[in-house]
Amino acid sequence: MSSTFEQYFTALRGKRIAVMGLGVSNRPLVRMLLEFGCDVTGCDRTPREKLDQEVLDLETAGCKLSLGDSYMDVSADVVFRTPGMHPNNPGLVKLRSQGALVTSEMDAFFEVCPCRIIAVTGSDGKTTTTTLISEMLKAAGNTVWLGGNIGTPLLPRTRQMKPQDYAVVELSSFQLMDMTHSPSIAVVTNLAPNHLDVHKDMEEYVDAKRNIFRFQDENGKLIVNADNAITDSFVGNGTTTKFARQGSADGTWMEGNYLVRRGEKVLDARDILIPGVHNIENYLTAILAVEGLVSDDIIRQVAKTFGGVEHRIELVRVKDGVRFYNDSIASSPSRTIAGLRSFPEKVILIAGGYDKHIPYDVLGPVVCAHVKKLFLGGATGPQIRAAVENAPEYLPGQPEIVDCENFEAAVRAAAAAAEAGDVVLMSPASAAFDQFKNFEYRGRFYKELVRGL
Repeated sequence: MSSTFEQYFTALRGKRIAVMGLGVSNRPLVRMLLEFGCDVTGCDRTPREKLDQEVLDLETAGCKLSLGDSYMDVSADVVFRTPGMHPNNPGLVKLRSQGALVTSEMDAFFEVCPCRIIAVTGSDGKTTTTTLISEMLKAAGNTVWLGGNIGTPLLPRTRQMKPQDYAVVELSSFQLMDMTHSPSIAVVTNLAPNHLDVHKDMEEYVDAKRNIFRFQDENGKLIVNADNAITDSFVGNGTTTKFARQGSADGTWMEGNYLVRRGEKVLDARDILIPGVHNIENYLTAILAVEGLVSDDIIRQVAKTFGGVEHRIELVRVKDGVRFYNDSIASSPSRTIAGLRSFPEKVILIAGGYDKHIPYDVLGPVVCAHVKKLFLGGATGPQIRAAVENAPEYLPGQPEIVDCENFEAAVRAAAAAAEAGDVVLMSPASAAFDQFKNFEYRGRFYKELVRGL
């Protein structure tokens, strides 16, 4: 067991601990706090009658519960914030004013983790890049702990980690906002307007992302995208290295069909199994992250065998010559643009969903160039229609635009309109929360509908 881990939790004994949110990621944290004899209150807006058995079991084990609309009305010395809760939530501001220290499960993990941490953030490409780094390190024979925003809480697994292992972590802006630690290798894939329904403005969003390298020392390594104006301006406290697919960089770049690292050809892009130029960027990033840790032969082996991550341009089914793809992860225009550019032919696009208050203007011209029929639903449907119709390239009926009552209606209408040889791409350019719990539920529902056609 990590002595740092023991010291951290032992130091919490005798303190009043409040854990904000009793979702899946915080439940292991509550169990560990109870294991170390801490005074724990689990705080959740869910009323008691709607709690699931696992939460009730935590209460039986000794966790006090504060529930309902007044769930944040507690006294605490230490507060663990759930990632979805803004650090400046009035309830947290009040607790801080009363002397509480506000932290998070992820910040605690960074403090106690015994092994080297590689962390990835960005607006797009985070999960695939994080997974690629993990796959390359594993293929080289390392023990790798993959988690963070991908969905696996890492703090409870710290006790199994060894100094020679690697933790590869995806971090969202919400997780990063009040982080006080940075990884030894930090990656920022790109930055574009996103999550402006939660962040007060773009400046706050970008500043949260800076925390991934803000606390590095002179030994730290920062990897950024030279093609992206925002990330190209980032400079770390240690070494800053850049990748570029379109322009020039000092780390990795493209020469013809080849991904090149510091002048040496590493990988033929034609050997990359997963489609799309954005995945070439993900490989350029991952190659830099594992530089000196993994051989080029291992990188090439992963490229030829790695089939991608669920909900990311995932081939669901081929029916009557029609290919159906699930790109539910595309909760922003930039993600959908990347998905559309992955196909040589014009596609049938299903888009629209929850409104995160981000602009859609950039999507219009790309839809005109890459979409032959557009099926829209959800709160952002009218905004996407306006972006397309206002694009200079738009001609009436090119693409044909169909407004649908809801997500299911859009999927069924798109499937009915498809003919042999067509690609049907569900890439919403919007979050899922208007009709689904998250993008994963949306993607799985889409796959159920497609498989049931």
